[in-house]
Amino acid sequence: MGFRLPAILRAKQILQRSPSANQTASVAMDVPKGYLAVYVGEKQRKRFVIPVSYLNTPSFQDLLIQAEEEFGYDHPMGGLTIPCSESMFFDVISCLNCS
Repeated sequence: MGFRLPAILRAKQILQRSPSANQTASVAMDVPKGYLAVYVGEKQRKRFVIPVSYLNTPSFQDLLIQAEEEFGYDHPMGGLTIPCSESMFFDVISCLNCS
């Protein structure tokens, strides 16, 4: 499975890496309108800010189903937690940017 380098670069630009979850409550204020914060990772989770438009796409909904199966509605980080590897998350986001 090959990926286009420009698509991956665009995905990384859109996925604005935000500060870690253990910083102050002002972190919630750094999410612009039309975006939401998600935590991604299998063991160590990293916080990313993504457009809410991703929530309607079938590939992202598959990730949400996976999160629901693992956590139900009790997400340990306090926000939406997606239990997949960062590389898989980047692959899904890259595909979303190609379409």
